[in-house]
Amino acid sequence: MRSTRLRFPKSTRLTRAGEFSKLKREGVSFHGKLFVLSVLKSAPDSATRIGFITSRRVGGAVERNLVRRRLREIVRASLGELCEGAWLVLIARQAAARASFQALREEWQILARRGALFSSCG
Repeated sequence: MRSTRLRFPKSTRLTRAGEFSKLKREGVSFHGKLFVLSVLKSAPDSATRIGFITSRRVGGAVERNLVRRRLREIVRASLGELCEGAWLVLIARQAAARASFQALREEWQILARRGALFSSCG
């Protein structure tokens, strides 16, 4: 049986088109070589919610799913460090399919710091 702290529950995901639209309209984007991180800081008392977009440009279904699983794991491992109340969307670029897990993690760290997402919540 899995421990609950290792899960990425549906309650922490952005799933509705309206949520993605609001984030695109009102949020700020940080561009990297492997993916784009969009951030919308909302009420500090609400939970952090995350969405992932991997279009067909990234590759076939196998490549898209691999990229999505890797990004989900990278973000899940950082959930405890993230500021409360932010909505995030990670949009994979074509290069993400060829990138290593370590390269994706390093870019996540850079873009998350640029977006002031870690506990120092500026």
